[in-house]
Amino acid sequence: MEPVVTVGLDGSPESLAAARWAADEADRRKLTLRLLHAWPLLAPEPIHVPAEMDQNYWARQIVHKAQAELQARHPGLSIVGDLVAEDAQDALLHAAAESEMTVLGSRGLELVESYFLGDISMPVVTRAERPVVLVRAGAGEAGPSTAPGTAGGVVVALKLHGPCDDLLAFAFATAAARGVPVRAVHGHSVPLHAHVPWGTDHEVGAEITQDAQKSLSQTLRPWREKYPRVEVSDSIGLESPAKAVIRAAEGAGLLIVGRRKHRPALAPRLGSVATAAVHHARCPVAVVPHD
Repeated sequence: MEPVVTVGLDGSPESLAAARWAADEADRRKLTLRLLHAWPLLAPEPIHVPAEMDQNYWARQIVHKAQAELQARHPGLSIVGDLVAEDAQDALLHAAAESEMTVLGSRGLELVESYFLGDISMPVVTRAERPVVLVRAGAGEAGPSTAPGTAGGVVVALKLHGPCDDLLAFAFATAAARGVPVRAVHGHSVPLHAHVPWGTDHEVGAEITQDAQKSLSQTLRPWREKYPRVEVSDSIGLESPAKAVIRAAEGAGLLIVGRRKHRPALAPRLGSVATAAVHHARCPVAVVPHD
């Protein structure tokens, strides 16, 4: 199958925002856009059946309306619609396995609702083998007079004590396609003994920052060489990694966080940084699985 960007459609404002974001990204990367709507009760495709008797009429309308809008915005983009008689979660996981990325809508999350991403989105994010991007309604959308989705740079969260190549490959490829900078962010909590009444012990903070800066520079060096036209900056935050990343993502066009494919049985499906990102970041968030 040719490389595609898949977006899940259900007719909601969030899924339409995700479809617009996905179309922009597919156009930049010269990939096909796949509009996927899954519903277990879809009937076999009828022949010459009046609309009022067509069980699939509204499902087809969801896809056709989105396709018409997106084709008008991107006349040269290859767009395919796909109706699947399958549970939405299963259909999206199958599609994600053969897509360059899967894009889903994400609700605005406030108060108690911030603990729930949605019945479909969270299982896909935590189980997909390839990157999944979450887009809120209104997030990352540009007006017709600007290059869609290029406002703000790409922020990538790095731990520095494990593999980063999958995250950095996605970050730099995205930034290169958009013509925007990459900002690598690493947060490091200060040990208890370094806390003083007026803040953080300067010497301890300087030592932590220097060590992290050295590791971050080494990690980024081969990617700077591979993408010489991409502007790169880095940031070390002396606070919890989750807080450092959310703070750095303000005004970003895309935040990229990682997720381990294989975690202990009783461990959360997402780490603390990825959890904070999908619940609280205001820009689109890409969750990239890695070993």
